[in-house]
Order: sequence, then structure tokens, then C-alpha cells
Amino acid sequence: MSEQNQAGSRPAWMEDELVKEIPQEKLDFLGRMFAESHGRSQKEMMAFIMPMMKQAKKEHLTFSPQEMNAAIAAIRKHSTAEELSQIDSLLAKAKQGPRT
Repeated sequence: MSEQNQAGSRPAWMEDELVKEIPQEKLDFLGRMFAESHGRSQKEMMAFIMPMMKQAKKEHLTFSPQEMNAAIAAIRKHSTAEELSQIDSLLAKAKQGPRT
């Protein structure tokens, strides 16, 4: 996510072959979500994700499991070690689901 393409206008992961089939508006939403989440703690991330998912629904954006997997793979491919650690932590928390 720290890498930019040659023009510097979009993150390199958005240009990756892995996400070429994902519509641009979905990529833009994911780009905003990841940019705004950068540097947040795990606790802050969980509080941040729910409103973002509501915003996606409001914008009529739904993501298939294939789209999410492709986007995550592309983002991971272009992330720093620190970003990878944050992504892994967030994904682990998401798989656990809400605590009851």
C-alpha cells in the first residue's frame, strides 16, 4: 500500500492483475477504506470497519468472496512488513467474529 504506480495517483495494488476483474468503484472504496484505516490500533480498526461496511451497503457495493480474496492478495503483495502484520491481525479478528 505504500507503493504507488508510475503516475503516483493510485496505489500499485489497484493496478495488479489480481484485481483487474473488480469494478473500479469497488477498488476505489477499498482504497479509501485502507487509506483511512492506516495506522489504527486493532481496537480502532474493529470500530472503524463496521461503519465502512454500512457505507458500502449505502453505496450499493457488495463484494463476492472471490473479489475480497483477490483484493486482499493484491494489497498484501504490495504491502510493507508492518502493513502485513496489521492486515493479518485484522483478518484474524474478523474470522473470530463478534464477541458475545
